Amino acid sequence: MYHAANISKVLKGELLQDRGFPGIAHILLDSRKLIFPETSLFIPLVSARRNAHQYIPVLYEKGVRNFLVSEHLPLDQYPDANIILVKDTLQALHQLVAWHRQQFHIPVIGITGSNGKTIVKEWLFQLLEKDYNIIRSPKSYNSQIGVPLSVWQLQPEHQLAIFEAGISQPGEMEHLEKIIRPGIGIFTNIGEAHNEGFLTQRQKINEKLVLFAKSEILIYCKDYLELNECVLNFHTQIGKRDNQQGLQLLAWSRKTDADLRIISVDKDQTHTRIDALYQNAPLHIRIPFVDEGSVENAIHCWALMLYLGIAPAVIQQRMDLLGNIAMRLELKQGINNCSVINDSYNSDLGSLTIALDFLQQQQQHPTRTVILSDILQSGKSDASLYEEVAGLLQQKGIHKFIGIGKNINREKKRFQDVEGLKSLFFPTTEAFIQQFNQQDFQHETILLKGARIYEFERIGKLLEHKVHQTILEINLSAMAHNVRQYQSLLKPGIKLMAMVKAFSYGSGSFEIANLLQFHGVDYLAVAYADEGVELRRAGITMPIMVMNPEPGSFDAILQWNLEPEIYSLHLLQQFEEEVRSSGKTDFPIHIKLDTGMHRLGFEKKDIPALALLLTENGQLKVRSIFSHLAASEDPGKDAFTQQQGRLFFDMSHELQKALGYTGIRHIANSAAIHRHPELQLDMVRLGIGMYGIDNGDMREKLRNVSTLKTTVAQVKRLQPGETVGYGAQWAAPGPATIATVRIGYADGYPRCLSNGVGKMLIHGKLAPVAGIVAMDMLMLDVTHIPEVAEGDEVIVFGKDLPVQQLAQWAGTIPYEILTGISQRVKRIYFEE
Repeated sequence: MYHAANISKVLKGELLQDRGFPGIAHILLDSRKLIFPETSLFIPLVSARRNAHQYIPVLYEKGVRNFLVSEHLPLDQYPDANIILVKDTLQALHQLVAWHRQQFHIPVIGITGSNGKTIVKEWLFQLLEKDYNIIRSPKSYNSQIGVPLSVWQLQPEHQLAIFEAGISQPGEMEHLEKIIRPGIGIFTNIGEAHNEGFLTQRQKINEKLVLFAKSEILIYCKDYLELNECVLNFHTQIGKRDNQQGLQLLAWSRKTDADLRIISVDKDQTHTRIDALYQNAPLHIRIPFVDEGSVENAIHCWALMLYLGIAPAVIQQRMDLLGNIAMRLELKQGINNCSVINDSYNSDLGSLTIALDFLQQQQQHPTRTVILSDILQSGKSDASLYEEVAGLLQQKGIHKFIGIGKNINREKKRFQDVEGLKSLFFPTTEAFIQQFNQQDFQHETILLKGARIYEFERIGKLLEHKVHQTILEINLSAMAHNVRQYQSLLKPGIKLMAMVKAFSYGSGSFEIANLLQFHGVDYLAVAYADEGVELRRAGITMPIMVMNPEPGSFDAILQWNLEPEIYSLHLLQQFEEEVRSSGKTDFPIHIKLDTGMHRLGFEKKDIPALALLLTENGQLKVRSIFSHLAASEDPGKDAFTQQQGRLFFDMSHELQKALGYTGIRHIANSAAIHRHPELQLDMVRLGIGMYGIDNGDMREKLRNVSTLKTTVAQVKRLQPGETVGYGAQWAAPGPATIATVRIGYADGYPRCLSNGVGKMLIHGKLAPVAGIVAMDMLMLDVTHIPEVAEGDEVIVFGKDLPVQQLAQWAGTIPYEILTGISQRVKRIYFEE
């Protein structure tokens, strides 16, 4: 544990105030993720969008007493705090963790590359956990912030460290190399990820290779030609620069001579056998995977284990037991109005903290429950480990805890002593299942967190609502990324309203609103009051604008503190009367101006009468004035958009002058945020762009959010001339193979995509619709995809088949496709 004085000395900072206590064990970068206030050092990072120094007063009130800042603070407001002043807090974070890393002299493995970093890291943990007490990056913490948070977890009990590093632009790896300082390096592969940040592929490779500037050995695949050439040049440069032997290379190849020469790769339905030569000796491994990515990742792990001197027989045995890696936290609908967060493939302190943060983000249920197995290979004593876990649960406000395993049972008193925490314990998963009663779980958000050997997937099947095999996956991490992309374009101080109308464009309700509330969006907008009421009932507290308020919904609007859009004098008078009878004053409303859309809104001639009505009563307060752009995404309509902007300026200025106060003004939608930045004003409204859809400059910066997928129900072989579907409109032109899949127009797949107009992805290949789309099923022509089998996954739209393409085939727009997905299609939400 460190103290402010020695940290200040390490950083060459100015110790503005030193109270000498308490010690520092944790780094806190996000004020929302506070767990241990007494022993945390808050480091407020500063970006173009946000200055985290603003959260210092709140954190001080919550008990944080150590602060590393880049701005002077009024010391009299923080009399008990240790405060260190530095020039740049991000640079200081890197410097502090690099110094922390220097205190340890254990083998450290650094992993970089375009794909496979996290899988290789997690597989190495599975393969080596019997030999070492291992610390590793939680999930895919490989960024300029994730890496220091990972390396800070190094403790004296650890015997091996495995950290991954990713970069998106030149110069970043130099910082990460100093923090990780790996002795052993693995370069997984090179691909297209983050290409936009680099001039050429070679530049990207060379930037990533900086991670291994001080390494003793580098493991890589020489079959990537550019990678191989860059590695050889790097190897030469390192040797010359250090005037010593330099970096040792351990290359493997499926094509040419190498240290680990792959002779053959043979696959059956479930396993792959890989034969190779190493130091002139024949070796082989068998892995329980058949995809090419897993083969490549396994060979990297194989090479590392051979370098460490692990016996081939032991390697073979452990490789055959490799398990799936949970790359995401899944949020699913559960029994009895529960939500289930499934993270049942691993259990360690790092990933538990991440999962608890995700659990805390959920506001839809009054009770938060954690089901946790024994945490294995932590390197801590059981007493110390479970005392820390109990502290985590207390800080995160967990209401119910179920512990499964002998070790956690022995430490049950630590959980029973937590005030307000109801706890139950079972020696095994089987014991829990035998005593399972559905009625014990009602209106809860339940986190499943278990080590693989505890088979928590069995518990998941009991708790999760049984789903139709057609599902819509919503990537919450991608949505958060997209929101940040638009936030980065905003001028300082500009607010963000997120459009969650129409069931969040088909994506969900509270699931999306929870994410947006957590990530600091200022406002939500729904179409009708009942959507807003549902969000309020699910625990959403942020302001919500109702865009289509009906007189019959006024009572609900007032009861649930929703804020109506007012677009006519008649509607204004009706709502004012309702507010007056309720006894409320200064109730917030939003005034809609018509600047050319000609759908809803006050016209310029209405402004005097509108201003008079608003100034004559004290029941209403104009929270915002806004309008709707009709064609902001179309360069050919830019003159019209600018005309709308000028009219809005004039009308809003006239209204504000008459009111005597200014409200929030907003007119920019997703496209206008980046195409017409002069229209950002006081707030912008983000809609379809949040879901990763843009036809302009933003397209390359956004990530796909929604994936609609189904499965093959049956495969049939047809003779020439045999017909398919209602009306016998499609006939096999020759010997044909037809796959029936579990989706139809009742699920939202347009019937106009019948007879080859629409296509779906199976095994990465497009398969056209054969015949007429039926209510619950449709058929695909998979004659050209012979490997298709019953149960195979079918992508309706997603990353590799964008919803824009589906909309184009259907002669419509992505909005209609997304909002048309039936509610019987179950939504699964996940965070990477």
